[in-house]
Amino acid sequence: MTGILPFDWGSHLTWMRLGIALVWLLFGLLFKALDAVPRHRQIVARVVGTERAGAILWLVALTEIGLGGWMLVGHQLRLCMVIQTALIAAMNTLELWKACDLLLSPIAMVCANAVFLSVGWYVALAVHV
Repeated sequence: MTGILPFDWGSHLTWMRLGIALVWLLFGLLFKALDAVPRHRQIVARVVGTERAGAILWLVALTEIGLGGWMLVGHQLRLCMVIQTALIAAMNTLELWKACDLLLSPIAMVCANAVFLSVGWYVALAVHV
């Protein structure tokens, strides 16, 4: 199928891509959709208000699951990374501005996300699909 990046199990790029996808799927499905980490709902409530937190958290969860799926498919990874970068920058900015006290470690969060995005960009720039 054209545009889908196959898995080359001997390539470090495949494993990095799977790692990025797994993070999105874990955070979207487990932490948000299944509410395994209630602090995420509290953070969202702080940003958008308690009455909208549930619906917005579901939208965030579905978006994160979608990004994980997109990484698995591997189509247009540069566009995928542009969107990931914009969303992480927006989420981090809102979290630091509105809910910094609810974050476990704000500095570690920003550093981890910088590394996460760097790995994603490395993969996106290294593949040619």
